[in-house]
Amino acid sequence: MSDPVADLLDFIERSPTPFHAVAEASRRLDAAGFAPLAEADAWGIAPGDRRYVVRGGSSLLVFEVGERAPSAAGFRAIGAHTDSPNLRLKPRPDLVAHGMRQLAVEPYGGVLLHTWLDRDLGLSGRVVVPRTGGAPESVLVSLPRPLLRVPSLAIHLQRELATEGLKLNPQQHLVPVLGLADAPSLGELLAAALRAAGRPDLGADDVLGFDLMLHDVQPPVRGGARDELLFAPRLDNLASCHAALLALIAAAEAGRAPQTRLVVLYDHEEVGSRSAVGAAGTFLRDGLARVTAAFDTAPDALPRARARSLLVSADMAHGVHPNFADRHEPGHRPVLGKGPVIKRNAGQSYATEGETAALVTALCRRLGIVPQHFVTRSDLPCGSTIGPISAARAGIAAVDVGSPMLSMHSCREMAAAADVAPMIDLLRLFLAGD
Repeated sequence: MSDPVADLLDFIERSPTPFHAVAEASRRLDAAGFAPLAEADAWGIAPGDRRYVVRGGSSLLVFEVGERAPSAAGFRAIGAHTDSPNLRLKPRPDLVAHGMRQLAVEPYGGVLLHTWLDRDLGLSGRVVVPRTGGAPESVLVSLPRPLLRVPSLAIHLQRELATEGLKLNPQQHLVPVLGLADAPSLGELLAAALRAAGRPDLGADDVLGFDLMLHDVQPPVRGGARDELLFAPRLDNLASCHAALLALIAAAEAGRAPQTRLVVLYDHEEVGSRSAVGAAGTFLRDGLARVTAAFDTAPDALPRARARSLLVSADMAHGVHPNFADRHEPGHRPVLGKGPVIKRNAGQSYATEGETAALVTALCRRLGIVPQHFVTRSDLPCGSTIGPISAARAGIAAVDVGSPMLSMHSCREMAAAADVAPMIDLLRLFLAGD
């Protein structure tokens, strides 16, 4: 690809929600020769097959079957997550208060709440509607225009702000404004969105359910004095999803491998992964078992495949903040623009161990990269990833890596353009399995 940075920004722009991210990933996989599978169907697969399966509309498992049975050659797998912290609509969100129409929301994940104030916000997600003669179906919708805003309170009405700092109650202070009191209701807006999505036959009364979330409508861009920085929403963790997909497609185009190459993109990482579509569910484990069983039905085939497998958990890393460098462990301060980061935690918040870290280090050396390292200060709690959860559920060794960034969990985040290609290259080389 001539410009992976521009492609990443395009991927983010097309993926305002996990549902849209999976749809965009599926579109790219279709173009690269990968064919869809359904979990409810029997899988007939053969060496060299390129297939993918979607669970719940927001998680994706994609693989290229290896030349040898997984029980003999194992899996090379990459995991990432499609979700990002944001504000999501409550089931009955319509409100009118003091002459203004609003929509009730609740925080999703570890949101930096103040970063959602005074931003132009759109609304996207999926709407569930009836289907003649069948089960209800989901339709992706997007209202990517300045539709909503969470206005700040003027400093004249909170003089204590200067001495006590900003204190936000998510129930009271984060309810976005949709318009004046006579503005269209959510149902009316969704009817218009359904028409735009190619369903003019549906109206507000046809909405049976929805999963809708707010998002920044300002496009992702390159910034900085030399365009060396990326300013974008959802870098955590769409940047890793993008890198994993491009790495798999590039590895597949370069030729087959003995082992089966696999990428899994989960939803719900930001809220603990405890769902059918999250890393604590069965998605990866089911995929490993079904691919293995297609070639070897021996009772010990799957344990043998697991023993020969390795998972890279790709999630963005905490770059050192120039104004808060003391919040980082000395000697473990990743710098933006200096390449991939190996993440480690003694309490297994990250899955990395000495052997798996050594493998990534060896791959980096082959690429002429000096890997960076991150470990949380001993007096601070450590965030986690899908790495240890996936490793435990699937029973395979894992390592946590990521590209450094700032403003993690903000409505709008920041990374370095120079870190995009090295992460793709590292994941591609890992999948090559040489």
